[in-house]
Amino acid sequence: MTLLQTRPPLPSDDKRWKLVNATMRRNGYAGHALIETLHSVQDAFGFLDETAMRFVAGSLDLSLSKVYGVATFYHLFLLKPKGRHACVVCTGTACYIKGARGLVEAIQERYAVRPGETTPDGRLSLLTARCVGSCGLAPAVVLDGAMQGNQTAGQVLAKLERLD
Repeated sequence: MTLLQTRPPLPSDDKRWKLVNATMRRNGYAGHALIETLHSVQDAFGFLDETAMRFVAGSLDLSLSKVYGVATFYHLFLLKPKGRHACVVCTGTACYIKGARGLVEAIQERYAVRPGETTPDGRLSLLTARCVGSCGLAPAVVLDGAMQGNQTAGQVLAKLERLD
């Protein structure tokens, strides 16, 4: 931003915006701080909504499409509120070949939720990732942050049923 440009006002009086703004200020409101800033927003609010992405874009002098592109490229960023439990199915090549598609289909059928969505009761979010870095454990699932390797649809559904 030039000296004549002003930064957008905080979207609301919510004190969490001050934390996000502090992250950007610490990095000189530079575009290279985009990922760190998006993490700051998600840490504060749990997900990235349009309001947050517009505020970040305006503050870092980036296009909204650039911010949205980064937010949708990385699987760790959520554009909707996350459920109490998160199930991430790896859909990378090794996992896909070893049955990841069947895992996703079984979860979809049982819980009526598609990848990127959360069940209506807020209990479960189903996510997919291009790779979780555990190809030797294919097909792999990350359930509430814990890696589960060599999974079958039955095993995954049984683990999901045991959650609160």
